[in-house]
Amino acid sequence: MRTKTLKKNKINVVTLGCSKNVYDSEVLMGQLRANNKEVAHEEEGNVVVINTCGFIANAKEESVNTILEYVQKKEDGLVDKVFVTGCLSERYKPDLQKEIPNVDQYFGTTELPLLLKALGADYKHELIGERLTTTPKNYAYLKIAEGCDRPCSFCAIPLMRGGHKSTPIENLVIEAEKLAANGIKELILIAQDLTYYGLDLYKERALAKLLRELVKVEGIEWIRLHYAFPTGFPMDVLDVMLEEPKVCNYIDIPLQHISTKLLKSMRRGTTYEKTNALLKTFREKVPQMAIRTTLIVGYPGETQEDFELLRDWVKEMRFERLGCFTYSHEENTHAYNLEDDVPEDVKMERANEIMALQSQISWELNQEKIGKEFRIVIDRKEGNYFVGRTEFDSPDVDNEVLIDATKHYLKTGEYTRVKITEAEDFDLYAEPVTN
Repeated sequence: MRTKTLKKNKINVVTLGCSKNVYDSEVLMGQLRANNKEVAHEEEGNVVVINTCGFIANAKEESVNTILEYVQKKEDGLVDKVFVTGCLSERYKPDLQKEIPNVDQYFGTTELPLLLKALGADYKHELIGERLTTTPKNYAYLKIAEGCDRPCSFCAIPLMRGGHKSTPIENLVIEAEKLAANGIKELILIAQDLTYYGLDLYKERALAKLLRELVKVEGIEWIRLHYAFPTGFPMDVLDVMLEEPKVCNYIDIPLQHISTKLLKSMRRGTTYEKTNALLKTFREKVPQMAIRTTLIVGYPGETQEDFELLRDWVKEMRFERLGCFTYSHEENTHAYNLEDDVPEDVKMERANEIMALQSQISWELNQEKIGKEFRIVIDRKEGNYFVGRTEFDSPDVDNEVLIDATKHYLKTGEYTRVKITEAEDFDLYAEPVTN
């Protein structure tokens, strides 16, 4: 017996993992809506599509648990059908079919037309840029390429997403125009590797060229760069950042480590010296730039000396934004042949030490902002605060600016000038500036 009547043929899309998956779910939902299907994101529905992540151990565990949860709901008569797509499904389809057979069908990352068919819909080629965005109304992700050609030893992404494939500039401009027409003001450019953009299509790195076209889109106020690879970074992007006010003084560039020995084993194509030279160029050319990076600790062969080199370098570099992950030993990657020789507790200690250090750096950098004015965008209202961001902050991962909603009224999605009054490790408090 059903405990409640579910609306028939309402498709609930559940998204796990990174912003690339958010984008893919939005495209899927856009296609379903164009087929006159009723679709929702992470709400009730009698048909469930789970878009999984398979990147590292924690993400895989979350994906498997979510599949099991919905399979149980299916057995209890709370949902009719469960479909699984995304990276976990791409990477482990035979295992999943064997271990969790009660899923109706599994699909890989490139099987959108087949997934749509299973949902009673047709893939519509003409829907360039048509998506149902799931992010707040003022920003959206713009995926400029799929897959990755880099040989990083620790990374399973090429196994799940295939080789690098850039989306043509004209298609991205159409997509940006459609987003702007729907009220989107900030584009967050994402790919497995922004640095490589255009090499396959135009035989040159074309990220700067793409940016120069996107800034012409009316209604777009901020364009932000995520996931640029350090090796081969196209320096003309820095010129665009300097010349175009719409391009945020911000870059997310995962550096992973600084020990040349480990960078070589990680197959990153760079060294201690080259990495520092790149960062020096960034700082000299765009002094305003906020650099976000991510690091891996506990990679096979990481000695205490390697870790101390990394820690001292983080102290010296004073990154505006930084995340730190413990190494995850992933099968079928090059590093899987190495011995995972750093104990889990040591990995965690090292990650915690880096993050404690970054917390102090962030606090010190934030203190320098007190009394200064910034243009911010208001993302949402939470409790008694309006929550905003500066151009130096990306949603969900970076610092936020809090404004007392009991004293001031601001509109979500709007840009406004504020003066910073207080600062903590990661949050800033501000008052609106009235002209």
